[in-house]
Amino acid sequence: MQAVVMAGGEGSRLRPLTIGRPKPMLPIANKTVLGHTLDLLRQHGFKDVVITLQYMASAIEDFFGDGSAYGLRIRYVVEETPLGTAGGVRNARRYLDRPFLVISGDAVTNFDLRAIMAFHRERRALATIVLHRVTDPLDYGVVVTDAAGRVTRFQEKPTWGELASDTVNTGIYFMEPEVLDLIPEGQPYDWSTQVFPQLLRKGAALYGYVASGYWCDVGSFSEYRRATADVLSGKVFPTEKLGRHIGGEVYVDDGVEIAPDAQLLGPIYLGREVKIKGGVVIRGPSVVRDYTIVDSRAQIERSIIWRNCYIGEGARLHGAIVSRQCSLKAKTQVYEGSVIGEGSVIGEAAVIQPEVKIWPGKEVDRGAMVRTSIIWGSQGRRVLFGRYGVTGVVNVDVTPEFAARLGAAFGASLPRNADVTINRDTHPGSRMIKRALVSGLPSAGLNVKDLQSVPIPVARLYTRKTQAAGGVHVRISPFDPRVVDIRFFGADGMNLSKAEERHIERIFFREDFRRAFVDDIGHIEYALDAVPTYTRHFLQAVDTDAVRRGGLRAVVDYAYASTSQVLPDILEQMGVNTIPLGARVDSKYLSVSHEAFVQQRQQLATIVKALDCDLGIRLDVGGERLYLADDQGNVVPEPLACLAMADLVLRDAPGRTVAVPVNQTSAFERVARRYGGSILRTPVDLASLMQTASGAGVVLASDGTGAFIFPDFLPVADAMMASARLLQHLARHGARLSEVLEELPAFHVASTTVECPWDLKGSVMRHLHRAFDGPQTQVIDGVKAFLSEAEWVLVRPDPDRPLFHVTAEAESEEQAQAILATYVALVEHLRDSDGPR
Repeated sequence: MQAVVMAGGEGSRLRPLTIGRPKPMLPIANKTVLGHTLDLLRQHGFKDVVITLQYMASAIEDFFGDGSAYGLRIRYVVEETPLGTAGGVRNARRYLDRPFLVISGDAVTNFDLRAIMAFHRERRALATIVLHRVTDPLDYGVVVTDAAGRVTRFQEKPTWGELASDTVNTGIYFMEPEVLDLIPEGQPYDWSTQVFPQLLRKGAALYGYVASGYWCDVGSFSEYRRATADVLSGKVFPTEKLGRHIGGEVYVDDGVEIAPDAQLLGPIYLGREVKIKGGVVIRGPSVVRDYTIVDSRAQIERSIIWRNCYIGEGARLHGAIVSRQCSLKAKTQVYEGSVIGEGSVIGEAAVIQPEVKIWPGKEVDRGAMVRTSIIWGSQGRRVLFGRYGVTGVVNVDVTPEFAARLGAAFGASLPRNADVTINRDTHPGSRMIKRALVSGLPSAGLNVKDLQSVPIPVARLYTRKTQAAGGVHVRISPFDPRVVDIRFFGADGMNLSKAEERHIERIFFREDFRRAFVDDIGHIEYALDAVPTYTRHFLQAVDTDAVRRGGLRAVVDYAYASTSQVLPDILEQMGVNTIPLGARVDSKYLSVSHEAFVQQRQQLATIVKALDCDLGIRLDVGGERLYLADDQGNVVPEPLACLAMADLVLRDAPGRTVAVPVNQTSAFERVARRYGGSILRTPVDLASLMQTASGAGVVLASDGTGAFIFPDFLPVADAMMASARLLQHLARHGARLSEVLEELPAFHVASTTVECPWDLKGSVMRHLHRAFDGPQTQVIDGVKAFLSEAEWVLVRPDPDRPLFHVTAEAESEEQAQAILATYVALVEHLRDSDGPR
């Protein structure tokens, strides 16, 4: 038996879903619409199928091929220009030599096709129109028949007053080949408005068969959702066809992983190798297609998610459709009727309001409130760089192909034939991304020096000392094991300037890559002298004799990172007696939870006291941040450690300058006055601190969160050097760390955050500047108002997130909290209103 499937539909009412695919290729649960149609044909004995195509024809031809994989013989007829429903079938006339079925490729049905053919033969019909009773026939072509089923009248989208029947044309016909002789060749022609009215006027044997069963024309978003829900609930075909039933109306394909504490309330279909993380809640009818990851505590309700998507931690989807290869970051919210186009990225905590359509390839900024559809351009900035370099979920946002292009963009920003260092941590994801970056750099004519896996300060110093043009470090974020950070630095080993970052972004987004000729492609080699080079310069910058005379004992926690391959040898040469912890490399510990980190620091402090050591040192996994425990077994808070280091450094360098961010305590000024020194305030970001540290006169820079910079060695954060200098200063003065801490001035600082949408942050800042414009105000980073000699408050907009940081200092904790509450209320008032009049 022969069948013609009309599959040329563009599906304009289903945009943006149909921008990159024809309407018959929309997925319904486990198969495309056309796939379900071909299954129906095969089940009813059809073997010979002709598919008429027009819009994106190759997408269907490539997917289904010759049909042998589906037990069918499929041939294709492509319309160069649209020929209408009948003209497209007439175009296939050469393949149709016996009675044949015509069926739409963009509808879902389970009609009994054998019963339709039997009716056609019994009535000796020339053409039979398959009809279906619907509750709302006004949007369809209505067909009126007599008692015998003969067609007597057509009504095209009638009003309720004109309506003569509830039986509508389903776009399924059975007919004799001679009907095609009525259709002019190569001209647009329509079944409903031209061919069938012509047959009716001639008195031909034109019948209507009222089919029972299920039928849904997938022509709108509401019908697409309805068809999906009906397939999941078993109204169309037995649900066993969906996949393996694991209970509770939940059906899965191969390789699905579901966390034990996830809640799945069917009907739900999970495609091949879908991963459902802990705490996820999915309420049906919902579909999550192949290779999609639903991260921890996300909530999905009545939504359709296509393949290769990432749904971030704590995200919420209600009645949404998400096209393929989309990334919805943590805490995003997508509401009823919204549609996210292919390849779009929805930033963290963004809110997509009901009925919003986002066209393919768009980027919605963090915290954005999207109330209208995004068709042209992007919502928010097109940027690559954030505070930690280029970051994103590994293999979701940051893929190998993305990294290769990024490497080519960085390479194009540097002189041809220059050297670039590249480094990584030990995680497999970092290794994958590094190798992709390496492939992009030589393509721009750069030579790559592969440091393999060394601490970040080692990579920075090696870049600086070997006159490389720049460097790259790839790491798994210490804050989130799903996220990869790609850090770039210049020839001086420091972070790139904003101008340099924007230059790389322009190259990347314009794809203005420099392609080296085959003879000019760069070469790749391992740099085996990185650690010896670092060690040599390190020991030259430390008073090793003083440290040896001090005879200090320290517990050193290397956090199972690459510092364990560098610092132990240095400390041994300095004569430090150490008790090592975590002194091997293990990628499982590259990212730990905050709770685990706090517990490990307390364990370090306990060991220091138990073994009667002089101090405890913990280095972060990148070797950039230092955390301390004193000789009394106390964990030293980072701001206090920063103040203690400043005191010790200024003892040995009186009159010099220490740089700290604007959000740190005023106790720094009091300590500096003891030694005739000064404090230089900087913006609250490490890049600014590093830039300030490279200036003349700065002996120490620290951000109060564990990063210490000693510019005479290297103007970058280096926890290994900070450890050595701390030991050096303690040894020189014969002091114990607890004694230094006791001599520091007391301070009371309180801080919190206030959420604020991106589009309101500028307005809030404008009003704050007006309110605090005066000599007692600093505008280094945000607005800092000095309320008295001992009290101040800082309101600072976060550069990467939709929120403000509010910090206050006073003479007591109670006063600091009171000031904090007052200014939090002010920011909330400015955010929630038009501001002061």
